[in-house]
Amino acid sequence: MLKVGLTGGIGAGKSEVSRLLAGYGAVIVDADRIAREVVEPGTPGLAAVVAAFGEAVLTAEGALDRPKLGSIVFADPAKLQTLNAIVHPLVGARSAELEAAAGADAIVVHDVPLLAENGLAPLYDLVVVVDAAPATQLARLTSLRGMAEEEARARMAAQATREQRLAVATIVIDNDGPLEALEPQVRAVWEELTARAAKQAVEQSAE
Repeated sequence: MLKVGLTGGIGAGKSEVSRLLAGYGAVIVDADRIAREVVEPGTPGLAAVVAAFGEAVLTAEGALDRPKLGSIVFADPAKLQTLNAIVHPLVGARSAELEAAAGADAIVVHDVPLLAENGLAPLYDLVVVVDAAPATQLARLTSLRGMAEEEARARMAAQATREQRLAVATIVIDNDGPLEALEPQVRAVWEELTARAAKQAVEQSAE
């Protein structure tokens, strides 16, 4: 099994890279999706979030009000740390379960937004960073996602810097340009991943 960490700043295009890699045959373990699952109604995760932040972060139906919680934690680093301390262990445990189920010959790509922030690079055989300039990220968040500029800047500021992400990269995908420039890069990365996986299998069989 080849374990790959995939990360990138908000608005860098990591999700599109993840989608393309899945199309080539990678097993994707999506930390964002798991993070939503572990705080669904009735879960211990949601109960812990409510205990920490109060029932004001719930919708009328009893689900987590993500925009409300986001407005609280992204404006206060201490509160963001509190939320992460609840959610990250739950995400880690579920990710490990999905990885174990993938099979010995799989290429498992862990799609992890906060890989650099949480010092997770050593968990993987290599790290792929989707890179875009901060100005590009901001433009995508405001134009494509409809975020207010102040909110977009707060979300970006809550993450690692571009330099911190690049420092943990084994492979960098430049996504500063148009979408059509991305796919050839991802295809080349997939070819490299399959070559690394094959080499790893040979080395392990020789041990």
